[in-house]
Amino acid sequence: MIYHFRIILDTKEDVFRDIALEENATFEDFHNAITQAFGFSGSEMAVFYESDDEWQQGDSISLFDMGEEETRRMNSTLLDSLFPGLTKMLYVYDFLNLWTFFIELIETDEAKPGAAYPMLIYTHGEVPEEAPEKTFTSEKENDDWEDNGYDQNGIDSFEDPYDDWN
Repeated sequence: MIYHFRIILDTKEDVFRDIALEENATFEDFHNAITQAFGFSGSEMAVFYESDDEWQQGDSISLFDMGEEETRRMNSTLLDSLFPGLTKMLYVYDFLNLWTFFIELIETDEAKPGAAYPMLIYTHGEVPEEAPEKTFTSEKENDDWEDNGYDQNGIDSFEDPYDDWN
């Protein structure tokens, strides 16, 4: 099975790429496909987060072992371990600049004979010179982050990238 993903850069301008990957590809393969499609070197830290329909951050899949007991790593986690049951993810590249992407599974298909994957299917928009600024908090106001509108890392909740498309 082939998974077709739309990867949307969290920026004011519409910037997205559609990429197809095989179900047995790893998240490291996905990471490499995203960085190449958006013109990044791929040498910075990155992480995928499972997400719900409101783009709330869930469990992570890290590029490297982050010292946590049950860290899932990109090189050993296959796409078919989460998809097609999961349809949305967040991806953060370069922890200094926090390039943030919304990922949505848009279609599944059978592999085309002779096709090479991953495959960049469609591109739209230009990546800006600098990553858009993110808002952080310096300290927790209380123990319940969700009541304050922040996720567990102190990042403002993400807005749905499709809101402006209707």
